[in-house]
Amino acid sequence: MLITGKKSIVIGPGVKTGLNIKTNNPAELGADMVAGAVASIDKYPCPQIIFDLGTATTASVIDKNGCFIGCSILCGVKTALNALSSKTAQLPQIDITAPKNAICTNTIDCMRSGTVYGTAAMIDGLVKRFEKELGEKATVIITGGLGSVIAKHCETQAIVDKNLVIDGLRLIYDKNTQEKGK
Repeated sequence: MLITGKKSIVIGPGVKTGLNIKTNNPAELGADMVAGAVASIDKYPCPQIIFDLGTATTASVIDKNGCFIGCSILCGVKTALNALSSKTAQLPQIDITAPKNAICTNTIDCMRSGTVYGTAAMIDGLVKRFEKELGEKATVIITGGLGSVIAKHCETQAIVDKNLVIDGLRLIYDKNTQEKGK
């Protein structure tokens, strides 16, 4: 409130989001996943699979009716790399860039290959499984800090939307404050 002069909102039970959450316990769903889904439904055709590559990597599934029906959660890219370098004797901290080839011949490029191409393959694999369960093709959206780095190495055609969660926060704020367009 001090920076913008506007009342803040904490996303949780009782906050209007417009998102129909069809999970066992909707209150468990993180605010980032709610915000990302709200923006994605506003911007793109359903069904959807939304990958958010953050501290954790989440893969949210929105059905053809715009309902949040479930997700997968796994270790984030940087989180996994930090674990490798801190828990092993000879693996260093590295930057996340794609090596020229998937089969590499030095430690750093081998780590980069596993990180970039392995994450891209995980996305491709989950999309294939989710679409099989949905019974139809889905719009795939990738967001999060490493979204643009990883997406270009996926076989799956995906939309990279780096502002998805922020856009969702704005939509939720507008729904709850009647200050649309300001």
